[in-house]
Amino acid sequence: MVSPSSTPPPNPQQTQQFLSSVLSQRGPSSLPYTEDTKWLIRQHLLSLVSNYPSLETKAATFTHNDGRSVNLLQADGTIPMTFQGVNYNISVIIWLMESYPRYAPAVYVNPTRDMIIKRPHPHVSPSGLVSIPYLHNWIYPSSNLVDLIGNLSSAFSRDPPLYSQRRPNPSPSASPLTNSSMSSSFGYHPPPPRVAHSAAGAYPPSPYGRVQPPQHLQARPSSTDDATVVYKRNAMNKLVEMVHGDIIGMRKAREIEMEGLFLAQAVLRRRDEEINKGLKEMQDEKEALEQRLQFVSMNPYAIHCADVLSKQMLDCTAADLAIEDVVYSMDKAVQDSSVSFDQYLRNVRLLSREQFFHRATAAKVKEAQMQAQVANMASRISHFIS
Repeated sequence: MVSPSSTPPPNPQQTQQFLSSVLSQRGPSSLPYTEDTKWLIRQHLLSLVSNYPSLETKAATFTHNDGRSVNLLQADGTIPMTFQGVNYNISVIIWLMESYPRYAPAVYVNPTRDMIIKRPHPHVSPSGLVSIPYLHNWIYPSSNLVDLIGNLSSAFSRDPPLYSQRRPNPSPSASPLTNSSMSSSFGYHPPPPRVAHSAAGAYPPSPYGRVQPPQHLQARPSSTDDATVVYKRNAMNKLVEMVHGDIIGMRKAREIEMEGLFLAQAVLRRRDEEINKGLKEMQDEKEALEQRLQFVSMNPYAIHCADVLSKQMLDCTAADLAIEDVVYSMDKAVQDSSVSFDQYLRNVRLLSREQFFHRATAAKVKEAQMQAQVANMASRISHFIS
């Protein structure tokens, strides 16, 4: 499944350069993380390798069940744990899925050939998938990889997930895990070529493919074994395998259902944003129109006349100019043959008569204004003389 594209040396400075290089790539070989989260991903991985040098940051190819391949970042190596006062190292693979860091990464225990996963285990499935409360309660952006490793170490210290596989000549008691001096046995072995993909926020199934019952759990009757015990053991192993197959089928169905729900949720969120944006634009336009209406209602007149004569002069002048515009429009209509010539003459005759009265009234008003102005000036002069 994994074909590392490039592996940086453990030097922190070169690790930093490696992350800066792969996260800044563009085009088909670019990583599928969003631009606004790449800086946070870089900080998470740098802090992780700084606190746990046994983990190595890589860019590897992740193949989904539908055949799609995508380049993802992973942290591969061992994490420390303490069991009964002895230090051990557990080999793990931490995949940073496309939705990271908004959703939790996928963590797998990576047992070697001489190790098996404890069954049942409260935090590790038979396929190696790790599920602890910290992963389920992942909160963006406060959750991080360093705290995740701390929680994994604590959980594994309480209940180790791996045990040594029985040898042909078994010892009196199987020891849980190997000592820290044998940590090299937890090196990475590429798993089979197919992993399952889950919706954002859910954990993908194990990268190790279908899990077969451990070899030492299969019935190996000896000459001293009772036939009934052998039959029960084989039946139990077969039942476990059938239940495990049913669980995998149900998990795939739930993953498909969850993926559909997440897609529907994304569509609803996008439509909600569009509706809110349109509603805000309409509210802004409504407020602007209300302000304009209020201004117009408070100011019904563009100008205010000083006296009655001025108002009468304004009305007569406005009517005179309006009639001029009407006559001009009538001329255009006659030229365009929109109005008959007889109708044109009849309307012009009526408009001219009305215009004459307005102009005569305006002349009288103007004369009255002049007389009022002369009288006003005379009163001022007499006032100064006296």
